[in-house]
Amino acid sequence: MSDRPRLLPLLGTPRHGSRDAMTCLYRCGNACDHPVPNTSDNAYFGDVVNAEVSRRGVVRAGAVGALVLGFSGAAAGALAGAAPAAAAPVPPVPPAGQPTAAGRRPGSGALSFKPIPPNTLDTFVVPNGYDQAVIIRWGDPVVPGAPEFNLRRQTAAAQAKQFGYNNDFVGVLPLDKGGKRALLVVNHEYTNEDLMFPGFTSQDALSVEQVKVAMAAHGMSVVEIERVGGTGQWRVVGSGRRPYNRRVDALSSKFELTGPAAGSSFLKTAADPKGRTVIGTLNNCAGGVTPWGTVLSGEENFNQYFVGGDAAPESEKARLARYGISTTARYPSGSRKWDRAAERFDLAKHPNEANRHGWIVEIDPFDPESRPRKHTALGRFKHEGANVIVARSGHVVAYMGDDERFDYLYKFVSDKKFMKGDSWVARKHNLTLLESGTLYVAKLDQTSAGEIDGSGTLPSDGAFNGKGRWIKLVSGNRSYVDGMTAAEVLTFTRFAGDKVGATKMDRPEDVEPSLLTGKVYVALTNNTNRGVGSNPAPDEANPRTANRHGQILELVEDRGDNTADSFRWSLPIVCGDPADPSTYFAGYDKTKVSPISCPDNVAFDATGNLWISTDGNALGSNDGLFATATEGPERGHLKQFLTVPVGAETCGPFITEDNRSLFVAVQHPGEITGATVDNPASTWPDGDYAKPGVVVTWRLDGGPVGS
Repeated sequence: MSDRPRLLPLLGTPRHGSRDAMTCLYRCGNACDHPVPNTSDNAYFGDVVNAEVSRRGVVRAGAVGALVLGFSGAAAGALAGAAPAAAAPVPPVPPAGQPTAAGRRPGSGALSFKPIPPNTLDTFVVPNGYDQAVIIRWGDPVVPGAPEFNLRRQTAAAQAKQFGYNNDFVGVLPLDKGGKRALLVVNHEYTNEDLMFPGFTSQDALSVEQVKVAMAAHGMSVVEIERVGGTGQWRVVGSGRRPYNRRVDALSSKFELTGPAAGSSFLKTAADPKGRTVIGTLNNCAGGVTPWGTVLSGEENFNQYFVGGDAAPESEKARLARYGISTTARYPSGSRKWDRAAERFDLAKHPNEANRHGWIVEIDPFDPESRPRKHTALGRFKHEGANVIVARSGHVVAYMGDDERFDYLYKFVSDKKFMKGDSWVARKHNLTLLESGTLYVAKLDQTSAGEIDGSGTLPSDGAFNGKGRWIKLVSGNRSYVDGMTAAEVLTFTRFAGDKVGATKMDRPEDVEPSLLTGKVYVALTNNTNRGVGSNPAPDEANPRTANRHGQILELVEDRGDNTADSFRWSLPIVCGDPADPSTYFAGYDKTKVSPISCPDNVAFDATGNLWISTDGNALGSNDGLFATATEGPERGHLKQFLTVPVGAETCGPFITEDNRSLFVAVQHPGEITGATVDNPASTWPDGDYAKPGVVVTWRLDGGPVGS
């Protein structure tokens, strides 16, 4: 609507912790207003480790031979309907401690860009020497023949062919060896009806068709993109057949359940008596790209979409409550009331439907006719995402976080081994790797338990660190949790973690291994309940009371083996204002680092530097993207690379293998209490009303991003 007046952003609006109340309402169903789902009394630390683990010892842990999905992978099949060709993995990278092609250790390169200052501008800000462009935004066509977006005449049929709302994870998979064409794969986490529908007043006032529009705006998009000339810029391919372009949604898309819990009594419904086919995917947050050329997507805050928990069978109420579903009200705070459009969301009638969400979804972007799968072998919880590495043994290891206050870290190790090569036989085999394996949960021990007082003061050994172990929950059809079958462990994984005494963490979100070193990095976003009232006290991995700013955890598997059952951990970054004595940046001079708050997603560039995006900056400025070396003298020198517009969150950072293009998703711009389509708090990106979108950033001189 180019004639819409531009209004000033709203100020002084209420916030839940560091997020605006509007984001809390739509993104997670006001989770902070509800009791903490984890009420277990399991010990959140084991015995205190006697031997001190020095920070330097953790930094210099061993090597890993990992396989990477390179940006120069083999071309996909050119014709729709043809057997899709596999993306060819590049050879193993040099192990940690060995020189890279550039002559330095992985992740040890200095970042040359000048950091941008914190700000509250309603624009997308990048450093000098860089440029940026919006690739795609809400409502843009995805499927060839999609109708032009019409804000005031939205339909579910149109939205099912258009780019969805509130993009989160971003993955870019090559279509050719020259790096000129690729597939952009994006999650659509949630909708905000206040900012979607002119004249919105309440969920009850929406028409059923508008509810279906919102359902269609969830899910995922696959879009063909092309490089602009020889630069780092990319754009959507706007003509031709585009056979891979695709939308999956929460309205009508079918998903196949795989793994040991598929077909169990917990997943059967009247509409699906076999318990193997699910309609829709909900609240898709982060994800990952696999070495065999698929995308993993995490179903996160699925609880908010269900109603009628008060009338669910009494035998199911404890299970529902552990996953944040109200069992005392038909329509809890933040309810979307989707039962008006689809009866399956009414737990009074279909109590098992909630069990069919909260999984890791795998989609094959190179096969548009394939049905996406929900892998029960990876467990069910509020998945932020899943990221995969191929261990030296050839087994695939997936790392995952449960994004809830006081919930857990997990990893999955496949039964089968990754098959090298780009043949269709190899790819067909690799597509089964996540269907069977062993699921673990993390228990962290500490070296300085008696010194943790909640202030964030470093222990006398100069580091927050310790050892830990992976506790086996289930392997194939065998449960290792007393009193629970394998199907129960996988469907109600949070209970399994409670029973074995897993460590309660400060909202573990993105968990990603470095493909250069094998070290694993965890974004612990925040936890304002830590040490408050009867909630668990601070500990060495979560060292601050009422933690507003979060921290980054580094996990190093023993012997550099990602299949190991023990590890060492440390906190290289404890976030916040560097002037705050409770912050820590791997020992680097804090007068030279950028302030950071609420880490959410992590990513790596081609040289192994760590990139961190934020969600809900509690320091008062816009969210952004930050980078630091993970090795060498620049370790901990955190620098802010970009900021997103007012009210927005920085999501899904993805850097191409040639290091020339950096993609991010700008989620929920202008999501500030009181904002509407007609009275926007942000006019990004087009100057009329706020639209979530995906942005690419590149260096003007064509050089590598960051360095």
